[in-house]
Amino acid sequence: MPTSDYDPACLPDLLPLYYRRLFPFSQYYRWLSYGGVAKNYFQNREFSFTLKDDIYVRYQSFSTQNELEKEMQKMNPYKIDIGAVYSHRPSQHNTVKSGTFQALEKELVFDIDMTDYDDVRSCCSAADICSKCWTLMTIAIRILDRALREDFGFQHLLWVYSGRRGVHCWVCDEAARKLSVAARSAVAEYLSLVKGGEETVKKVVLSDPIHPFISQSLSVVEHYFPQYAIVGQDLLSSKESVDKVLSLLPEDIRKDLLNLYQTEKNPSKRWDKLKAMVHQKRATSKKGGQYFDKEIMLQYCYPRLDVNVSKGVNHLLKSPFSVHPKTGRISVPIDLRNLDKFDPFEVPTISLICEELDKPRTGEEEEDDTKDKENETEASERRKIRDYKRTSLAKYIKLFDQFLDAMARSRKGEMLKKSDLQKEF
Repeated sequence: MPTSDYDPACLPDLLPLYYRRLFPFSQYYRWLSYGGVAKNYFQNREFSFTLKDDIYVRYQSFSTQNELEKEMQKMNPYKIDIGAVYSHRPSQHNTVKSGTFQALEKELVFDIDMTDYDDVRSCCSAADICSKCWTLMTIAIRILDRALREDFGFQHLLWVYSGRRGVHCWVCDEAARKLSVAARSAVAEYLSLVKGGEETVKKVVLSDPIHPFISQSLSVVEHYFPQYAIVGQDLLSSKESVDKVLSLLPEDIRKDLLNLYQTEKNPSKRWDKLKAMVHQKRATSKKGGQYFDKEIMLQYCYPRLDVNVSKGVNHLLKSPFSVHPKTGRISVPIDLRNLDKFDPFEVPTISLICEELDKPRTGEEEEDDTKDKENETEASERRKIRDYKRTSLAKYIKLFDQFLDAMARSRKGEMLKKSDLQKEF
């Protein structure tokens, strides 16, 4: 994965600058305190820091934004993970009577990692990604975002690039944060379709009639499949890829297609012949079902979830705006309005944004600095805002602000509704 200007050896020098001048602490605190939804909500949240040489510090918790800020600037974590809101302050978990320290709430989260698609992508493997296979993440976001909003009624979804090879989703609605382990498992299972490990050849089996959720997901997959799979992943072009696809079909169709493919070498036409043959079989079958072409598309393109991340309330997940130590890229929110244009290779690295800070200031910024000296506390906050606005991080923090504003409006609406109902009684 090209990271142009980033050298991991420089990370210890760059992190202090990042946490001092660029990390969006005020938005971060605003997010995790949810408008002061409950006393101690922020204070009882677990943070976990990974320090240099993989030193792992769990059960960190902070009373205020200022306390979090100071600690992060002191420790300069290589990675930040966010955990649950507990019954007690996580930093005091050792002093609490055994069994009483419990995870109470957390956002419903999803983790999609490109390595889980290694059996169906030909362009890259392991931690590598390219613009061809990134389409899989676009498909995953489109399918899951629609289902979480329309099938479950959630509104406040924060999609974040992991900084290397995947995406995370934070469902922040109050109803989602309060879900039990059983309910989280039910949502994750509903959204899971690709089943079975490496030894399972056929990982998607559809029943008849096809569930409306799967039909909706198929329409997304069908939109991307010709360009992504047939062209981008060379599906049905080599003997190896043909054998792999045909292994997912019944023997009679497989034999007929192998004969046809002796003369037909064009991958798109090969796919058309496969579909035509499956449709013909479906029309003449007494059993019903027989959605073999659809099963192939889903096996190659449907989102592959790490279900365990979604099930547990106390599971940790990498924080937005954390830096990926290997690539140097910042874990930034993804703009769903321009999802097809999102390019992981354009996400700024910590070295780039720190470099952008060193550019000469404009006359206006110099003037603002003189004014700032009058009130030091407000000044440092204002300076920080101006600092990130001078870097490539600005558009991503603006996205985060928009997400937070939408949540605040929604909370206000809920409170007004409640007070109107109380007036009626």
